[in-house]
Amino acid sequence: MTSPRPTPSRRSLLRALAALPASALVLGELPGLLGTAAAAAPPSGSATRYTIVPFLNSNDGTVNVYQSDDATDFRLVKSPAYTPPSNRIRDASVIKHTNGYYYVTYTTHTWQDTSTTIGFARSSDRVNWTFLYDYTVPIASLSRAWAPEWFVDSDGSVNIIVSCSVTSNEWIFTPYLLKATNSALTAWSSPVALSGIGPNHIDTYIVKIGSTYHAFPKNETTKYIEYATATSLAGPYTISKTGDWAGWGSYREGPSVIQLDNGGWRIFFDGYGDGKYYYSDSYDTFATWTAAKALPSISGTARHFTVVKETVSGGPALSKGVTRSFRSVNYSTRYWQVQSSLLNLPVVSGSSTTALKQASTFTVVAGLADGNGYSFRDSSGNYLRHWDYRARFDANDGTSTFAKDATFIARTGTTSGSVRFESYNYPGYFLRHYNYQLRVDLTDGTDTFRQDSSFVPVTAWA
Repeated sequence: MTSPRPTPSRRSLLRALAALPASALVLGELPGLLGTAAAAAPPSGSATRYTIVPFLNSNDGTVNVYQSDDATDFRLVKSPAYTPPSNRIRDASVIKHTNGYYYVTYTTHTWQDTSTTIGFARSSDRVNWTFLYDYTVPIASLSRAWAPEWFVDSDGSVNIIVSCSVTSNEWIFTPYLLKATNSALTAWSSPVALSGIGPNHIDTYIVKIGSTYHAFPKNETTKYIEYATATSLAGPYTISKTGDWAGWGSYREGPSVIQLDNGGWRIFFDGYGDGKYYYSDSYDTFATWTAAKALPSISGTARHFTVVKETVSGGPALSKGVTRSFRSVNYSTRYWQVQSSLLNLPVVSGSSTTALKQASTFTVVAGLADGNGYSFRDSSGNYLRHWDYRARFDANDGTSTFAKDATFIARTGTTSGSVRFESYNYPGYFLRHYNYQLRVDLTDGTDTFRQDSSFVPVTAWA
């Protein structure tokens, strides 16, 4: 998972210049984010879709579109997807508005240049974009307006958090709030500085849970992403977590926070110091986080993005309350089979014994931890679950841990009719075969992994 050290970020370069004498959605409930799923697995026939529109590490003049069904393995949809008619496009933030269109707002100039505008483009399909306008942020003596981030409040109001500096101190950024004053998103309120976060913070991303606003700004002095809360969007915010409080390390920027299908929260951020793009999850309202992992496929390519999450049609439709057998996509004579409580992938055929056919037959039921997910019972009534990453069948002990271990979210497989099963409590980990044994492994973004984790539900052997 190593990659070459990239060109220093615009922030670090600006810091070097500053030494000279001239010195994210309340996901699941916001009316402004149409199609956003609640914290539950997608229902049968539907799918979760995460879309990002990042600029490229090699080119800040254009953006690509990528999508994912698991918030981990992002696949290219279009490259390039949008190039503005002039200037640059950096730090693109994306939403889906109530009118059905997707909007991006972005930084219009590269880090070296004065940049007093933010750009806007619109799309009906997330893929093909049309330039709308560049908006001059009305701040006296403005030097730079960077990293505009959408925020749609629970009252439906559409806002942008933009990091701005003035000519008297052009490398010291302060987050400002702009509120849309019309539904066309072409008119904006006067900028208001977010109280409590203060100068020398950039890339502030906000989510709302209940009545609390949770902000994730980057401290430009320490290079750490911090954490603050407030009861009003404009503040005052209280910064309660500083330094390496979450264990993500320094030289991190561009945070974006979404809610996953299992109810947890995921933060994405640009690890510009080491050329990777990271994610980390929290299940206790941001108090603690999992160890940061590099995103497969796009790490080292994509830069500074936000995520729009939707529930869309066309996902796997697997009936519950029926028996099925499961055939490997890339080893078409091999099927799931219980062997001494472990799930393996042996060859099964019409000449196999009745006992082996029975061991290759499973009842599909509603997920123990989420009814939209799936659990699987063998003929003895034991449930498929992961234990130390190995797939096995055990008796349900009634605990919430067992329920989560035994629940899987259906994702579309690599061939028509095939399904991939993502672990409910280990997002990004999929049931896959390795050496003809079934286990849950973290996706590596390769086609081989996707094939190894794709299975076709077929008529039961017994």
